[in-house]
Amino acid sequence: MRNSFSLQLKVEQTLARFPWYASIHPGGSAGALRASEWAELPLLTGSLLEKHYYGHDRPPGTQDRLRVYRTSGTSSGIRKTIYYSEQDEERYAAIKSRIFARFLQDSGARTALSDMGTGHAADTASDVFRRIGLQPESVSYRMPIEYHLQRLRAARPHVLYTMPSILDSLLHASTDPAQYRIRKVILVGEPAPSAWIAQKAEQLGIAKEDILDTYGSIEIGTIASFSHEHGRYLFADGIEAEGVRDDERIPGSEELAADESVLVLTSAVRELFPALRFVTYDVVRDLRPILVNGELRMSYQALVRRLGPELKHGEKLSVYDIEDVVYRHLRNAVVRVQVADNKLRVLIGGEKPDSAALAAIERELADVIPEIGQMIRGRLLGEINVLWDGQANAIGEGAVKRKRIYTP
Repeated sequence: MRNSFSLQLKVEQTLARFPWYASIHPGGSAGALRASEWAELPLLTGSLLEKHYYGHDRPPGTQDRLRVYRTSGTSSGIRKTIYYSEQDEERYAAIKSRIFARFLQDSGARTALSDMGTGHAADTASDVFRRIGLQPESVSYRMPIEYHLQRLRAARPHVLYTMPSILDSLLHASTDPAQYRIRKVILVGEPAPSAWIAQKAEQLGIAKEDILDTYGSIEIGTIASFSHEHGRYLFADGIEAEGVRDDERIPGSEELAADESVLVLTSAVRELFPALRFVTYDVVRDLRPILVNGELRMSYQALVRRLGPELKHGEKLSVYDIEDVVYRHLRNAVVRVQVADNKLRVLIGGEKPDSAALAAIERELADVIPEIGQMIRGRLLGEINVLWDGQANAIGEGAVKRKRIYTP
């Protein structure tokens, strides 16, 4: 995508749809730009988007029939609001259906069950599967896990579309996962390491190549999917990817390993989001182009961890939301968030709180995002564990200052 015409066009489109972009663009509203000036374009960081886009009272333009999606909170306490036009939704479904169709080619799959919690991927799953000729069914996140297992036994879907955290819960609650006769699994949500995928495939009685891991975000849509042929994640159509290191606008980027970088994305197909050098805060390993069917395509080896204030526990959850709950109960706590094996722990340092305060924090955290609380009570997600950690003082001060999420 990065040529003088397409880059200039993307800048012009962004300026037209989002007038505030002129205030941060080096050329102002004129938008004149050469391809060589790509690096001079501003990085769209979380703080810029909070100021100009995420606020619920700022819909872009006056278009009718906007699709509105809301996710975790911002530093101001406002839910993030992301908009999709009808054209955005159409392009999203077309790109995802092409990825799914390639993966399911020659599998003989005819039915698909979506067990996705909530959000954009859940809302559009049935449409995507219908596009490629599969009969779709979905299970509501509001139902207890026993109902989800019942539907798996009754439907025996050829394809299961779910999140790693939900798949963990489904398999843990199953006496014999192979009984569902699932042929293929498609994942989206939390990172899915290759060793974890191999383990889940063995439990289901399928090959690891029968599990497709995809990566996306509500802002961009589908971003990448894993190629078993190449052993790497390949970016979706219309995505321009770059890696950023040691940039003061991205706290934590100065401490990355030599083969790591923060993923920054530009989308040629996204309309109602300013997808021009959007900072994902996801750290990827070995970002580089490889040869695919005679063409160079950008790829990465693995998603390593996240910087910044967001994480996934079934749905997106913000460190700002977590801290808000903690500080309602404890005045001088140090908060550290830890993510491992699709499980979330909140470690609290400082003066040791009593067990009642920890239990109250745990209960309230579950309902910061009501959908997360519903899935925890239905046992689709594990509980958010809140623990006092006497060692959190030394490590945690930086975590609070930089809003980092630690992956041990």
